[in-house]
Amino acid sequence: MLRVGLTGGIGSGKSAAAARLVERGAVLIDADRVAREVVAPGTDGLAEIIAAFSDAVVDADGALDRAALGAVVFADETARRRLEAITHPRVRARTAELTAAAAPDAIVVNDVPLLVEVGLAPTYHLVVVVQTAVSTRLERLERDRGMGRAEAERRIAAQADDARRRAAADVVLTNDGSLTALHDAVDLLWKQRLVPYEDNLRQRRVVPPDAAELAGADASWPEQYARLAARIQHALGSDALRIDHIGSTAVPGLAAQNVIDVQVAVSSLADADGPLADRLAYAGFPRVPGQWWDDPRPAGRGRWEKRLHGSADPARPVRLHVRLADSPGWRYALLMRDHLRADPDQRAAYLLFKRDLVDAAPEAGYSGTARNPWFDEEYLRAEQWAEQTGWHP
Repeated sequence: MLRVGLTGGIGSGKSAAAARLVERGAVLIDADRVAREVVAPGTDGLAEIIAAFSDAVVDADGALDRAALGAVVFADETARRRLEAITHPRVRARTAELTAAAAPDAIVVNDVPLLVEVGLAPTYHLVVVVQTAVSTRLERLERDRGMGRAEAERRIAAQADDARRRAAADVVLTNDGSLTALHDAVDLLWKQRLVPYEDNLRQRRVVPPDAAELAGADASWPEQYARLAARIQHALGSDALRIDHIGSTAVPGLAAQNVIDVQVAVSSLADADGPLADRLAYAGFPRVPGQWWDDPRPAGRGRWEKRLHGSADPARPVRLHVRLADSPGWRYALLMRDHLRADPDQRAAYLLFKRDLVDAAPEAGYSGTARNPWFDEEYLRAEQWAEQTGWHP
């Protein structure tokens, strides 16, 4: 099933986005609701809170007095972390139960206010952030919740700021306008990305890159890679010996096909054919059918074997190269990247070379052009540069 993390600052309208997703067919798991459930009267969660903060945080009926508890923890980071240590493991366990109960083809949306703060982003296939100007959020909290301005400001300050949320977001839904505008944005996301992503994920189907059109250098490519790498690391754990951003999108300022190339180093390609392949597929990176290898440098030295995965996300094509750690192919990918980063003249020459290839055969692309003599020449230049600078992977 597709797992979507939905978050946004207090007063952003995240709940309105969640409600619209449910109308479209999503299974919603509301972290706030789950959090109340795990500290209901009679639970061990509530008992532990009382032990940590005294019975001053319960009301006359023995239920948790959330206002009293909030007054304590929102003004004291240490106290807030103590509360999170009590509630978060219980919320995660209950969330796992609810997720397991959903249908295999479900789109499960986890509404998690503190998703970014507690580092949950890599556990989802996609993270959606509802973003709203702070001034608008303050107005909503005063108007809709009767919250005083000082309290509203404290609540906002206690959460991640917009920059941190954007860094974790695959999708940002801006909610400074009308409710209709927000609904339209959610509907478009559902139709164009979430539904096809779920289908691709279930079918283990890779989204092919577009034709070899060069996109202007995108300053967000490194951030996009970082989100992908975090998901891959979460899926593979210590079996991923190293994860690197490679290829043209890893070279700042270089125009490139809008595909993120990721290299994963493993200790054995045999391992990459077993459970690791399944774990990558579950994380949204299915195996690309067929046999894959790199042309050696210099030419005529046999094939450099690898495994190739892609992305099930229709809006984010990926080439995920699984290579043996310390192998020639693994080293070459890093060497070429770093040489192009360091040498502006060769970077410009590479861009001209790619443009010539696209102009000559735009339908063929240039990802399979490694047999071109230019790459042998670049390999020799890069090796000379490595020797002169003392470069190593």
